[in-house]
Amino acid sequence: MNRSVDAVTRWLFVVCGLVMLMVVVGGYVRLARAGLAIVEWNVITGIIPPIGEEAWQAEFAKYQQSPEYQKVNYGMTLEEYKRIYYIEYFHRLLARIAGLVVVVPFLYFLWRGHIARQHAKVYVAIVLLFGLQGTVGWLMVKSGLVDRPSVSHMRLTVHLLLALLILALTLWTALNRLYYAHELVPVRVRPGPGRVALVLLGVLVVQIAYGGFVAGLKAGHVSNTWPLMFGSLVPPGLLSAVQPWWLNLVETPVTIHFIHRWFAFVVAAVVVWFNVAVRRAPTTPEVRRGGLALLGLVGVQILLGILVVVFNVPLPLALAHQAVALLLFAVTIFLNHRLLHVAPDEAPSLRREAVPGYASGKT
Repeated sequence: MNRSVDAVTRWLFVVCGLVMLMVVVGGYVRLARAGLAIVEWNVITGIIPPIGEEAWQAEFAKYQQSPEYQKVNYGMTLEEYKRIYYIEYFHRLLARIAGLVVVVPFLYFLWRGHIARQHAKVYVAIVLLFGLQGTVGWLMVKSGLVDRPSVSHMRLTVHLLLALLILALTLWTALNRLYYAHELVPVRVRPGPGRVALVLLGVLVVQIAYGGFVAGLKAGHVSNTWPLMFGSLVPPGLLSAVQPWWLNLVETPVTIHFIHRWFAFVVAAVVVWFNVAVRRAPTTPEVRRGGLALLGLVGVQILLGILVVVFNVPLPLALAHQAVALLLFAVTIFLNHRLLHVAPDEAPSLRREAVPGYASGKT
């Protein structure tokens, strides 16, 4: 099928790219220990950084009251503070730009009729989720400004998973328009690779969530050997550091590191299972290519994970590890989209040529 891309679809793909960029930039901010540099959440006035020596001294004085300065960066100079301030400032500026890229085109497309009002709910959901993401981001930062020099790993993981939800919803909507010129398309879970694709999505989200726990607790630093941890394949005390035992699964850095380290191979096994299922069922060439892409990406991701551990979380490898996780997630969303939708020949009214006004971009 020859698919052209209209302005709304291009905008949705741009939003997907921005979400992925923001997640990677957020990872850089965290690894640079700059996320707590700005201790206030000023949505409007925060657009302009401090100007002049007096303004910088006032901002620095606020930071000096924070747990991070008092427990980690005590004695930091103003110039050193400016470096981490600008890193976090750029992060927040990018978030503001992303918000404008979401809201302004949406209102324009809605006004011009490129987005039909009866189909606007999914776009409103994307806009609201962006607003919620900003709020959760601040609540995450706020958790590190009270009595400890780090943010809550739970809030960080919620922040990360919310970004994945925004990415999934935006990408799914873009693919609906790309293939069907329509935002809402019936979904049917198909046997075989369709069900395996859903399993893959589930295990991948669990693995990424544990990546958030690892990041929030700095659990990547607890062991720099592989495959052994502290000289053992399974270190002792994984479920006994805190009580009740199940809290270790979400609170204990060693346990979380261990789970994230080995659950990667569960993801890899499901990717292999998916490719076997694809070969045994009638599927399209793009689905088969997507399965092979997953195989390559999961292999690269496991290698990056091992290198991150062995070299004690170097910045370039850690960011690459995060970026590949996003690519894995995006490809998995794509494959679920192609396998879970009703086929075009089963719903001819959803085909591009059957949608009035598509050529003009009005649907």
